[in-house]
Amino acid sequence: MPRPPALLAFFVGLLLLPVMSAAQPETTRIRHFGVAPGIFEPGPLNALTDVDDVTVGHQTLIEGDSVRTGVTAIRPHDGDLFANKVPAAVHVGNGFGKAAGFLQVQELGTIETPIVLTNTLDVGTAVEAVVRWTLRRSGHEDVASVNAVVGETNDGYLNDIRGQHVTPSDVVAAIDSASGGP
Repeated sequence: MPRPPALLAFFVGLLLLPVMSAAQPETTRIRHFGVAPGIFEPGPLNALTDVDDVTVGHQTLIEGDSVRTGVTAIRPHDGDLFANKVPAAVHVGNGFGKAAGFLQVQELGTIETPIVLTNTLDVGTAVEAVVRWTLRRSGHEDVASVNAVVGETNDGYLNDIRGQHVTPSDVVAAIDSASGGP
């Protein structure tokens, strides 16, 4: 039975991947392969922080041979997000995730907290940390409900995900370290 050309091209691509990888610059982007995602040109840094007022923070956890995880926090602006919510939307590309806060964003069209990304089994920890971080901010003494927005990825192939190593202080550190730049 003849093989489809696409399948053959796929296997040839796999064979050439090590050669292509060695020839590529250190930070290869999808655009280097001729794919132009979106309709706009990238900013000068090709980063989230190219957007005015957006800052990003990270907390990376590397311990021994089995812990390789962390937290990323995205702050749409440096002000009081709860008082000055920003327009937002969500799109779920894979309904298998354990995200939090997406339904309220879909319903109201706004975000009121930093957006946090972590591993699948630490979503609960991240939600708790974002809620506490928001409630402790000045002027929030009467706030009775907070919609923490937390996305996730399953990093179990490189991390002891069952150990749930991300702590609330890691989440807060990521939020508080958010800055502009690459």
